[in-house]
Amino acid sequence: MSPQPRERVTITLRQDLLRALDRSIDGQRIRNRSHAVEMSLARTLDIDAKQALILASGRGVKMRPFTYEIPKPLIPVQGKPLLEHGITLLARHGIRDITITVSYLADRIMKHFGDGSKFNVNITYVKERRPTGTGGALRAARPKLQQAPFILLYGDVLLDVDLTEFMQSHQDTAAIGTIALTSVPDPSAYGAVRLRGNRIVEFSEKPDAADTRASRLVFAGCGIFNPPVFAYLKKSGRLSLEQDVFPRLIKENLLLGYPFEGQWFDVSTPKTYEHVLKEWRR
Repeated sequence: MSPQPRERVTITLRQDLLRALDRSIDGQRIRNRSHAVEMSLARTLDIDAKQALILASGRGVKMRPFTYEIPKPLIPVQGKPLLEHGITLLARHGIRDITITVSYLADRIMKHFGDGSKFNVNITYVKERRPTGTGGALRAARPKLQQAPFILLYGDVLLDVDLTEFMQSHQDTAAIGTIALTSVPDPSAYGAVRLRGNRIVEFSEKPDAADTRASRLVFAGCGIFNPPVFAYLKKSGRLSLEQDVFPRLIKENLLLGYPFEGQWFDVSTPKTYEHVLKEWRR
């Protein structure tokens, strides 16, 4: 997708609205008055990315014994299932057409969330016979997605990110994908990301914890992609976005990073789950 063209316009605003716009300008996320107006409109009007794919096919092996009887997406966090937090985040930013990939204990997930109407969204499902990895799940969901940009969200992360601003930043580029990045003290359990500007130049899958040179930026399990990403998926077998797809996009300068400062948790083990129950504030 090419950068969105812009047209110069002249507008007249009330002084109180102009002052409110000026207060939102921080020189980074909101660069100037024109950008402030553009972001305000983007939050109100339709933008291209109004669909999302949530990957929830995994067996949650590291979360045992919890996942022996309950699928990981239904594990409760602050009074509602883990997956519901992701759905709520999407709906808050006007993304209501949601596809969810499921496999392990799939029927229980589908029964709980249904067609999404009780969450004010529209949910469809892709049922994988067995998990095929993050890239495999994306490949399986292709027939359900429209030929338009889409948000990709891992079903086992909790994050507080401004998706509207995230989508807007992606629309301003010619990249195939932009992934959300968060900073962690120890990146060895994740994929450490090196940036040059906003362009990703290296994605190191689970770097050595002793490597003091390793970036502290990691993939936060959320991204926005354009349909050409499907050309980077092999046709069969297990497939990992982190190991198989991201490196190819990086090599062709087609993957960007979007660092954010909001809360983020990877609900991957009983230890991290205990931490989430104490710290998650959404």
